[in-house]
Amino acid sequence: MQDPNEDTEWNDILRKKGILPPKEEPKDDEEEELALQQQSVVKTYESMTLEELEENEDEFSEDDEAAIEMYRQKRLAEWKATQMKNIFGELDEISGQDYVKEVNKAGDGIWVILHLYKQGIPLCSLINQHLSTLARKFPQTKFLKSISTTCIPNYPDRNLPTIFVYFEGEMKAQFIGPLVFGGMNLKVEELEWRLSETGAVKTDLEENPKKQIEDKLMSSIRSTLPTRKDSDSEDEDY
Repeated sequence: MQDPNEDTEWNDILRKKGILPPKEEPKDDEEEELALQQQSVVKTYESMTLEELEENEDEFSEDDEAAIEMYRQKRLAEWKATQMKNIFGELDEISGQDYVKEVNKAGDGIWVILHLYKQGIPLCSLINQHLSTLARKFPQTKFLKSISTTCIPNYPDRNLPTIFVYFEGEMKAQFIGPLVFGGMNLKVEELEWRLSETGAVKTDLEENPKKQIEDKLMSSIRSTLPTRKDSDSEDEDY
């Protein structure tokens, strides 16, 4: 009688026809099949994100850990390169010739904050100081400054300081003239809040710092006013 587990072409045909039972796999083959399954999982690691690699790390064999770690480092380096691509971090000076390239063609997803200023105007100098601070805090936003008349010929000094806010080359907001900024009392946090309202920066401030100052001022004024009871007693004395 022919062994049904024998590896012959005839037995394979009989198995396919259902005449012979399926071939019994030895335990060693079961272990090999499990290893193949694990290898098939490992083969997919190149299509995984960093998060997926961490979630599935228990399914990888020890032999593949080195290869996966190299791949993980490669993906991490790619991610960092993408993050660094749009890093600015400085308040850069531009001329009128740079305007189109640096502002209108800044690129996809790029916010640009442009300060038009002139030397000798104290509020312009203060805003440049504040913008330098904010450029370091929000490096993914492009902060620029330019002497007003180099960008816009005959731009009136009475409009200074001026801040234009652009996103992907389109103007989204503008702040024109000293009254808009509140004069030399302007704090960097107040400017940060104003810019965050345009969407150009993502502030961690929970509310408008200007409002806090106004609330304190009103509270101080109220505390110096006589209460209604005091007013009544004063009337009775006369």
